[in-house]
Amino acid sequence: MNDSHIPANSRAERPARAVNAKNMPDEKLAEKLPPQNLEAEQSFLGCLLIDKDALIKVVDLIDEDDFYKDGHRLLFGTIKELFSRHEPIDILSLTNRLEEKNELQNIGGRTYLAHLSNFTATASHVVHYANIIQRKATLRRLQAAASEITELSFKEDEDIEKTLDMAEQKLFSVSQKYMKNVFVPVDRLLADAFERIDELHKQSGKLRGLPTGFPDLDGSSPACKNPILLSLPPAPA
Repeated sequence: MNDSHIPANSRAERPARAVNAKNMPDEKLAEKLPPQNLEAEQSFLGCLLIDKDALIKVVDLIDEDDFYKDGHRLLFGTIKELFSRHEPIDILSLTNRLEEKNELQNIGGRTYLAHLSNFTATASHVVHYANIIQRKATLRRLQAAASEITELSFKEDEDIEKTLDMAEQKLFSVSQKYMKNVFVPVDRLLADAFERIDELHKQSGKLRGLPTGFPDLDGSSPACKNPILLSLPPAPA
């Protein structure tokens, strides 16, 4: 039966098909969501629960605000709190602390903690998961900054230099949040230094570097010490 055989009043009363996220294809729904990777967040938190030393590797790489899911953000903050108190990071300690803060149900309860601890079999990839979470968080911050900059562009009465300065500050805050200092272990630096000192000692009396063809210059200047080359400008006329 088609609509031509249905009375007009019946057609008018037929409820319209609701258009919501359930009716949308998965790929279209994904386009509407901010950048995030919940599996990486779960794997990351699982690593922290099965390896007491995993947090040490990533504590300077990621913050609570980098997590997309509120429960994950709360859980990571509690893990860092236990770490700062030198308390064990395990399901029992987390459950106890979350109950003290009346936050256990907000992260999914004991069942979800057990699920996280079984989500990954090894903690060897914890840094990789942290990097994924950080990249997704940076993209979300970039989207937020782009939205704020777009709003600034509609304020035509504002001074253009002030607007540009505010836009630069918003982008800079995103890049500053993403960029992390890279620390080199002191033992590696000391090893390189001692190796260099030993090499210089063995070459005592010999040319230390690359010859320039000018003996006097070779003996008085470090201009061609490998891997550094200094360019000397000519003397003024």
